[in-house]
Amino acid sequence: MKKILVTGGAGFIGSHLCETLLGRGHDVVCVDNFFTGAKENILHLRENPHFEIIRHDLINPITLEVDEVYNLACPASPVHYQFNPVKTVKTNVMGTLNMLGLAKRVKARILQASTSEVYGDPAVHPQKETYWGNVNCIGPRGCYDEGKRVAETLMMDYHRQHRVDIRIARIFNTYGPRMAVNDGRVVSNFIVQALRGEPLTVYGKGQQTRSFCFISDMVGGLIAMMEQVETIGPVNLGNPKEFTILALAEKVKALTGSNSAIIFNPLPQDDPVQRKPDITLAQKYLKWKPTVEVDEGLPQTIDYFRNRL
Repeated sequence: MKKILVTGGAGFIGSHLCETLLGRGHDVVCVDNFFTGAKENILHLRENPHFEIIRHDLINPITLEVDEVYNLACPASPVHYQFNPVKTVKTNVMGTLNMLGLAKRVKARILQASTSEVYGDPAVHPQKETYWGNVNCIGPRGCYDEGKRVAETLMMDYHRQHRVDIRIARIFNTYGPRMAVNDGRVVSNFIVQALRGEPLTVYGKGQQTRSFCFISDMVGGLIAMMEQVETIGPVNLGNPKEFTILALAEKVKALTGSNSAIIFNPLPQDDPVQRKPDITLAQKYLKWKPTVEVDEGLPQTIDYFRNRL
């Protein structure tokens, strides 16, 4: 049994990670400031004697004794991270610094949940970990994109200078139950709009592509990344099967039985045209690849939102 800290543990990915780690017999400490995390995501875990919840903002240091740290704390949707961009940068930079300081002091292994957004609007397709990215550092997405890039820099510097045991995982689009209704990302947007009978909002012509990884696959990838000793990363975690946004909208319409129209709005600034992970390193070092197809994962996600709404 390990004592494991999950920052952002009440969020979409964090709550599933807490649940899985508890199922494996570990003590889990969930730290969250509940800006985008939700108590409803972890209520079913509160009676577990091996689970603790601490309301705390990682911008401020915290002292804990743990064996591992999964640093997931940060709003991940443009709607949320652009609401307070300065706070987003602080969470990525100061929050990561505080967690690295903790890991250094107690000699814990720490995993940084980075993102495919470090690649920006990529000029290389699919994206390999060796690609340095194409990020607009002064654009509206920069608070998140550059914040995560600095977090990766801090992880590597603490590893080189202080020998902190680190892991860096670059998470691509993930979906599934417990996504927030107001998440603002494409899967939740389409499902909520379809279930409410509202028009499905497609940006641009809908020909931009994304790759969608189901939550159970992502959690398995994060744990595999933490537990292996072959690489510190960065390693891409995502589903390499690529969909156009328009194709996803039509699939959601069909699965929900919705009569909603599809409408087209202007493409937001710096929105990536293509996004697809090269998962060669994940397969080599983690022995991991996604197993849940979109046709299996989307109905589960739709059922969740139908119950929520």
